[in-house]
Parts: sequence; C-alpha cells; structure tokens
Amino acid sequence: MPAVDVIDETFLAVPPTTVAAAFADPGSWRRFWPDLRLSVYADRGPEGLRWTVAGALVGTMEVWLEPVLDGTLLHYFLRADLPEGAQTRRGGVTREKTRRQLAAKALALDLKAVLEDGRPPGCPPAN
Repeated sequence: MPAVDVIDETFLAVPPTTVAAAFADPGSWRRFWPDLRLSVYADRGPEGLRWTVAGALVGTMEVWLEPVLDGTLLHYFLRADLPEGAQTRRGGVTREKTRRQLAAKALALDLKAVLEDGRPPGCPPAN
C-alpha cells in the first residue's frame, strides 16, 4: 500500500467537458501540483486523465470525471510514496497525507467556484 493514498470526490454543477478543459493544459498541472512532475499515461478526454507522478512523490494520480445529473462528479486519486531516500521525521508521512488531502479538496472547491461562476444551488446551468 502506498504511503500517501488520497481519494476525494466533489460535485461540480458543470458538464464534464468543462471540467476536463481545466485539466487539459499541462501548465495548469504545475499550478495545481507545483512539486510534482506529471506524465500522462491515459488521456481519457471528457472522462479525465491518468498520470505517473515523480518529484516530491512517486506513484500515480488520476482525475476521473463522471457525468452525474446536470454536472460532474470529480473523483481524485493519488497513490504515491515518498521518493527513495527521502527523510521523514516521525509523523511525516501522516502530515504529508493530510496536506495532500486538504490540497485536493481546496483544488476541487476552487474549480467549483470558478467553473460554476456563481450558479445558485438548484438552478439550471446558464446557456
């Protein structure tokens, strides 16, 4: 089992293609995960991306975009270890996992705020 195993889900009231566009540009990856080097091994278009991860962590990461009702359920998975030889103090792995969990939710909520653009809850998307 990887040392850092993060799973997150957030509903965004926009179509999967809109969410996919937010992840399409590799420049956005550097903003979202500045300490990770990502290489795509599966570009699933409107269903998301899968990457291998290097840098501060080594493993895999996925953004799966599931159409749900009039929006998208953004699933985020990060399964990684600290690089070989990385020094961690007691509790360091736990702190890293917590840091990555909080960062995943912050990213999802930031995307939600930007992509939904003030859409009130329960209202249909603007055309």
